[in-house]
Amino acid sequence: MQQKAITQFRARLRGDLIEPADPPYEEARKVYNAMISRRPRLIARCADPADVMTAVQFARQQQLRVSIRCGGHNAGGLGVCDDGLVLDLSPIRYVHVDAVARTVRVGGGCTWGDVDHATHAFGLAVPSGIISTTGVGGLTLGGGVGHLTRNFGLTIDNLLAADVVLADGSFVVASAEENSDLFWALRGGGGNFGVVTSFLFQAHPVHTVCAGPMLWDLGEAADILKWYREFIVRAPDEINGFFAFLVVPPGPPFPRELHFKKACGLVWCCNGPLAQANEVLEPLRGFRRPAFDLVAPMPFPVLQGMFDGLYTTGLQWYWKGDFLKELGDDAIALHIDHASQLPTLHSTMHLYPVNGAAHRTAQDETPWAFRDAVWSEVIAGVDPDPANSGRITAWAKRYWEALHPYGAGGAYVNFMMDNEGENRIHASYGGNYERLARIKAQYDPENFFRVNQNIRPAASRSGSQTAGME
Repeated sequence: MQQKAITQFRARLRGDLIEPADPPYEEARKVYNAMISRRPRLIARCADPADVMTAVQFARQQQLRVSIRCGGHNAGGLGVCDDGLVLDLSPIRYVHVDAVARTVRVGGGCTWGDVDHATHAFGLAVPSGIISTTGVGGLTLGGGVGHLTRNFGLTIDNLLAADVVLADGSFVVASAEENSDLFWALRGGGGNFGVVTSFLFQAHPVHTVCAGPMLWDLGEAADILKWYREFIVRAPDEINGFFAFLVVPPGPPFPRELHFKKACGLVWCCNGPLAQANEVLEPLRGFRRPAFDLVAPMPFPVLQGMFDGLYTTGLQWYWKGDFLKELGDDAIALHIDHASQLPTLHSTMHLYPVNGAAHRTAQDETPWAFRDAVWSEVIAGVDPDPANSGRITAWAKRYWEALHPYGAGGAYVNFMMDNEGENRIHASYGGNYERLARIKAQYDPENFFRVNQNIRPAASRSGSQTAGME
């Protein structure tokens, strides 16, 4: 690639173009997961869809590998590629709320904190994740699981339309009325089909929620899990609670006597009054009184940001996931065995409920293929020290290998690393994979967008691979 071509490319961009010799490069190339270090040839900070179109066309002309970076929260580091061009959407950062229609237009570079800030003023929220620094694009395109899943469904269930730059550099709108096949694929198919420069979401009435964690000693985990597995399948949709194994952080709001202790917990979100939350949760308090109970009324953005300070950019991450339809006694015993070996303060295991409203969307209505699952499980080895990367990875792998036989056969693609293989991706989309591969062949026949949990175009999955596959 000649410098003249780069100079001409830079001149056509409204945003910045960063090369390895430029001062911002070292910071710009970093990913959320510090275990991963990649060195792209160019980073284009795209100011608008026109910049994205220009960058895609340039990459095609120069035969460059391309990765798409939105909020930059991908634990597999798939937003940044080696020796290629990073399309950094972070400057495309705006949120417009239509309070009458209860819709929200969101730029492709936003985080969920941006969205929560804008919607909260109108008493609204869009179902998203559990950490406000998560990027809107990555979470949405993979499915979207969080505090409001049982109440209002997955994030993809609330996506109304998307603006997309395709692999040929053209711009289209995808919705139920326009490019409906592409719209179907975007709702869970990941970054395989184009660069989404804006999202249009349905929002819901959410303002003050009754929420927060309850913690118990690890010795009570079996009883809590057995109570929880029965409760969550019959709980009102307004009640969401995810289970966690954790090491109690050494600081407020946790009391000093719990600091650094291994524990189990439930993080609740009730989109209703405190009286409703107490009525539902009081039997649990009577069954096993928590060592710590912080369930209280709070603005929804406070809940969304509750863990931001614990899981900051620059930690070492290794995680593995599975969908679960049931949680038997044998699986609970294995969970407790591995949780007792939590290797570091930040390492954890979460069970996110994906039932309630999420179950009322048909299996083939979106690519999300596990509408009959009850939980999405993630096992995460996390630590700030690179010296512990091997330790946290080994623990997470052992834990996952022990529990995987009890899973439903696939995983939430947002809980996958970058090297889990095509069979794992196929299993995670189940019966929807074939349709995704056909749509991929229609919109990206050369697999131009391949730095992702990749779905190969249908024509390339047997015989010779599509040109450009690596």
